[in-house]
Amino acid sequence: MELAQLTDRALQIRQCFAAYEQRRTGRTWTREEIMQGFVVDVGDLMKLVMAKNGARLVDDVDRKLAHELSDCLWSILVLAKLYDLDLEKEFLKTMDELQQGTAGNVPY
Repeated sequence: MELAQLTDRALQIRQCFAAYEQRRTGRTWTREEIMQGFVVDVGDLMKLVMAKNGARLVDDVDRKLAHELSDCLWSILVLAKLYDLDLEKEFLKTMDELQQGTAGNVPY
């Protein structure tokens, strides 16, 4: 699946969440609130990474780790669209910059 297709799917799910939020609270989440949710997901991801390294005990860690990485990707795709960014273009540009930097032994 291409990045554009992943983004479309992420936005479909975002619309479902927005409808739920509207029914439940009378409003939808702002971009900042979506970002706050992403930060929570990153915290959950960190706990699972710790579990993968043996610092925490979590059952079925591989499945949960894959799920949390997917949650984080969802947030990134949605936020990029909400901020009207061409994530594919920017990703490729950033990778080129990183590659050029590491060729000169400087990461940035």
